[in-house]
Formats: sequence, C-alpha cells, structure tokens
Amino acid sequence: MRPLNRMPDDYQPENLIRDERYELAVKRVKRIKGFYVHAMVYILVNIFIVYGNYYGNSNRAYDFWSWQTFSTALFWGIGLLAHGLSVFGRNLFFGQNWEGRKIKEFMDKEKSEKWE
Repeated sequence: MRPLNRMPDDYQPENLIRDERYELAVKRVKRIKGFYVHAMVYILVNIFIVYGNYYGNSNRAYDFWSWQTFSTALFWGIGLLAHGLSVFGRNLFFGQNWEGRKIKEFMDKEKSEKWE
C-alpha cells in the first residue's frame, strides 16, 4: 500500500479522482471501525458494571434497580448514539443531495414568480 500523502509514480489527472475516492473510502472505513470498537467497549463495560452491581451487593433486588446501576449506560449510550449518527446518519434528516435539491427548488420557484 502506498503512503496516502505521496503521489504515485504513474500520476495521471484521471487517476486523481480515483485516488481521492480511495482516500475518502479509507477514512469512512476507519470511522465505521471506530464506531464498532466503541460499541463493543460500551457493551463489555456495561455488562461488567451491571454484573458487579448485581452480584456485589447483599441487597440485590433493591440496589440493582437503582439509578447508579444504569446511569453510566444511559449517558454513555447517548454519546454512542451521537457517535453512530456522525458515522452512519449523515443523510438521515436531510437525505442525499438535499442542498442541491433545495437550491434548484428555490431557483425554479423564483423563475416562475418573475414577471415578464
């Protein structure tokens, strides 16, 4: 694999687009992998916390259902959700090419409202 910051020996302008797409794909794969690692650590740590709170207390029923048992999972889960949305949900609310469609819509609307 060639270093990403060095131009290839057989550089051609048409290869630039392919190289840029490759670099973007590498970045995207790293972001997805980072999310999966984050999710795995979240699951393992929270299993450990819940297990420790259940088996570490003598009054299991009362202490297990307390706020302290699940607060870490809740707040970390919010962070994990934000991480997931940043990786997978870029087009969740606006969709792909939303800006281009809106610009075209406003231009068409303005064109139809002009007096000629």
